[in-house]
Amino acid sequence: MNAEVKPIRTPAEQALAAAIETARAKFSSAKPVAKLREKAAMSFLESGLPHRRIEEWKYTDLRALMREAAPLAPPPDAAAIKAAKTLDPFPGIEARRLVLVNGTFVPELSDLKALEAGLTILPLARALAEGHKLTGKIGAIVPDTYDAALALNTAFLNDGIIIALEKDAKTEKPIHIIHCNVGKSPVATFARALILLGASARAHIIESFVGPDGVGYQANSALELHAGDDSKLDFVRLQAEGDTALHLATLLAEIGARVKFSLHPVTMGAALSRFSVLLRFAGAGTEGKLAAANLLRGRQHADTTLVVDHAAPGCSSRELNKSALDGASRGIFQGKIIVRHGAQKTDARMATHALLLSDNAESDNKPELEIFADDVQCGHGATSGALDETLLFYFLARGIPREQAEALLIQSFVGEAIETIAHDGLREALMERASNWLKERG
Repeated sequence: MNAEVKPIRTPAEQALAAAIETARAKFSSAKPVAKLREKAAMSFLESGLPHRRIEEWKYTDLRALMREAAPLAPPPDAAAIKAAKTLDPFPGIEARRLVLVNGTFVPELSDLKALEAGLTILPLARALAEGHKLTGKIGAIVPDTYDAALALNTAFLNDGIIIALEKDAKTEKPIHIIHCNVGKSPVATFARALILLGASARAHIIESFVGPDGVGYQANSALELHAGDDSKLDFVRLQAEGDTALHLATLLAEIGARVKFSLHPVTMGAALSRFSVLLRFAGAGTEGKLAAANLLRGRQHADTTLVVDHAAPGCSSRELNKSALDGASRGIFQGKIIVRHGAQKTDARMATHALLLSDNAESDNKPELEIFADDVQCGHGATSGALDETLLFYFLARGIPREQAEALLIQSFVGEAIETIAHDGLREALMERASNWLKERG
């Protein structure tokens, strides 16, 4: 007789299960979304938090690292909204601000006036309540493997933002989605964004995450992107959460034919963070670029897990990941390029490089290729190492102090990723953030 063995739920899993039961009774929406939410909830209740025996999570054992689950954040009150007014991480950038406070979209802090022709912006909660047709796109992109962070985000799906551009529409200025966490008590937030670009549409999106230090809040966000044929999108992402925060984020992108797509994630915040990315090239002739910069110190743990799925012929992709790791921080990059049957003439290159600024810093790099076509050019590379002593000697021999010489080399190292940002103001603002990080290091 074989007894069924059931894993014991951790305190965090028990709290999340209880929160799911509460959400089932509280959240309401049209049948397709309710069904999607329930399926995700059941998946999490069956599988729980991921652990190191799951290949995609081997370096980030969330079951062990997430000891407690914070309670769901209530809707922001007047004090929270007032506090969020000062949390714009790019105050000098002219952009259309869309602000979420503790996971809830706040219209009075957002710029919804005089929208460009063909641009629609909807609070997700309202769209769900009204059964808006655009909500039918939520959950349309499905990863090949179960992802606990995405399942939790979907199980608690209730608010966020929908951005839709019709055919040939374009944004006159960047659209800035700001996720603000405010308050002195830890809370859990689950925000969702859906971006739809019609054929030949043009957009510049910024997404940023900010919050207070010393508050162990838990932020879980997901963004779904559908880019139509011949569209163009520049996407800049800044993760500058508080120093004790937990940050889980998912980006799912379905990209059409002849699209020009660039993604620039910059990671500086949170005690524990994971950014999971799926880029699926579903149309021929698309060009995709990712240039990521990570600046970590103390005991920060940051995981970037990327899948670039070439499912159509004639596409090119370039991925560059740069990490500067100080103290006892740990930087993780798992990158996989998949070339499907029939995706001939694919040109895909991936590189990840880590600069270890301390003997206690750790870098885990795992680039992979899965190729099922024969007429392709693919490659990947990974390096980890300390500052080049020869280059340091070059600076020192010319009278430059060691601290300043190290800062110049580090800034040059991570700057290779930041300098590829097309928007001048954003590029300069992020380079300034990198410079400030280096000053604080000294």
